[in-house]
Order: sequence, then structure tokens, then C-alpha cells
Amino acid sequence: MGKYPPCQRLPEHKTKGERAEYITKALKLLYPEAPCALEYENDPYRLLVMARLSAQCTDERVNKVSKELFRCYPDCRAMANAPIERLEELVRSCGVYRVKAKNIKDMSAMLLERTGGEVPCDKEFLLSLPGVGPKIANLILGDVFKVPGIVADTHCIRLSNRFSLCDSDDPLKVERALSPVIEPCEQSDFCHRLVMFGREFCRAQGPDCRNCPLAEKGKE
Repeated sequence: MGKYPPCQRLPEHKTKGERAEYITKALKLLYPEAPCALEYENDPYRLLVMARLSAQCTDERVNKVSKELFRCYPDCRAMANAPIERLEELVRSCGVYRVKAKNIKDMSAMLLERTGGEVPCDKEFLLSLPGVGPKIANLILGDVFKVPGIVADTHCIRLSNRFSLCDSDDPLKVERALSPVIEPCEQSDFCHRLVMFGREFCRAQGPDCRNCPLAEKGKE
């Protein structure tokens, strides 16, 4: 049995595409709205910073820390010019705070120099920013610019394996496995719904399988 034991209670499907369609529709019924868990106030720059802070940290903690961070340094220019020691102090509780503070300061300086502080709809550019990988880039593109993409965070990786939609804990492999079977127009919201479902039912520790709303009735 692997790191993520496959769920035995889902209905059987002939193909991975059929299973993906079933799960997509079921999650959509369960969570009609699919907001991002990061409270970024519709500000693309805030989402970029908060997404970097969220690595190995809970969204709840990032939301709390970000209120004070953006109160002190409300925009890209202010963040780029902020003393690194102060940034470290503000984001300390998010973990790996020295690396995160440096990434935030450096990415802000790069944005300021190259785009005047605007976050562009350009995946290649986003990936060139310090601390930004495919997960963050896809989150920005999906939530801000409505560009399809899979955000392979911890919930997405865990649940996709349990749903037998992939067989890897490598984010890039998970993204490649899901992209062909999740409709492009559903990909961003699908990932947000996985976060909600992972917190409410399919938790990493102690999943509530007995009450799983995705399970086939009578199937143990």
C-alpha cells in the first residue's frame, strides 16, 4: 500500500476520464462556490505574496500574518524597499521565514523594475520570479486571469492519488496527469474544491470515509 491508499468506496468507472468527470460534478454539487482559501482581496500582487508564504504553512496562518504584513507594506514598491529584517519578523510564524522574506522582497523588486509592479498574465515571467514554481504560477493565472491550470498543492496531490487519478506525489507529474482529464474551464475551481473537500472529509489524518458524499451508497 502506497503513501496515499486509493479510495475503495467510489463508484467504479471504465476510464480515468469518467472518474474525473464524476468527481468534478460531485464536488461542484457539494461546493457550488469555489473561492480561493487565501484572502487576497482581489489583488493579484497580494495573492502572489500570500501564495509564497503558504508553502509548508496553513492558509489560515497566512491570512492572519498577511493582514499585518500588508498594513505595513501595502504594495509592491513598499515591499521592495522594506528592510529584510522587518519582513523576516513579520513572516516568521509562516516558517522558513528568511527564505520567504528574501523571495518576497526580491520578487517585488523584479516586478517593480520589469512591469511597474503589475502581475502579468505570463507564466514564463511568473516562473522567473524568486520562489515561484508551477503551483503558484497556475494559481495566479487561474484565479486572476482565468487561464486553465492545475494547482498541485498538498490537498490536490493527496486526493488525486486517493481518487486514482494519478500515482505520484511529484507536483509536476500530478499536474500532467490531471490536465488531460479535468475540463480546462473546471481546473481552477476543481483544485479549490479539492482543498475544501480535503479539509472537511478527506483529511490527511483521520479521513471521514464513512460520511464521504462522493462514495457509492452501500459500498464499504
